[in-house]
Amino acid sequence: MDEVLVGRAVQGDQAATESLMVTSHARLYRVAFGVLRDHHLAEDATQRALLTIWRDIRRLRDPAKYEGWSNRLLVRICYDESKHQRDTVSDPGSRAADALRTPDPYGAVLDRDQLERGFRRLSVEHRTVIVLRCLLDLPMEQVAEALGVAPGTVGSRLSRAIAALRAGLEADARTPTSVPVPQRVTP
Repeated sequence: MDEVLVGRAVQGDQAATESLMVTSHARLYRVAFGVLRDHHLAEDATQRALLTIWRDIRRLRDPAKYEGWSNRLLVRICYDESKHQRDTVSDPGSRAADALRTPDPYGAVLDRDQLERGFRRLSVEHRTVIVLRCLLDLPMEQVAEALGVAPGTVGSRLSRAIAALRAGLEADARTPTSVPVPQRVTP
């Protein structure tokens, strides 16, 4: 992130703040969707995060810490959104429409769908650590800062998250064993 731009936003430069919002949107949305797995919820979380950043940017003491600070805000908002996600039914039609717009070969679509099912089974905490560490490729220290935990905790959460994802994918890959249907015997 451009520290000069963040510094100008912290000082109250409206144009810099607007530019910062535009440059931050894609990164924040990517994280939110990775955690929430729902486009509508991710957009809501991103908008809430941008609004909070807009409102509180002047409180940021060190412009170099902007990315970690904004990630931490977003993660908290995603956790909050995930609580609401359990109470609402997601629109499967929107996901199907998104899948139709993606020009993937058939095999890649199946792989992506299987991975998506496995990822949705993970807890929000596990999805978050995978998104921040693996998708965004943030160093462990930045992930720890975004989550508000120690770097060692990030390592253990990441290990458990990957193990849970792997177990879910392996369970999906197993075919159910057929149970023989008893034959009717006539005397």
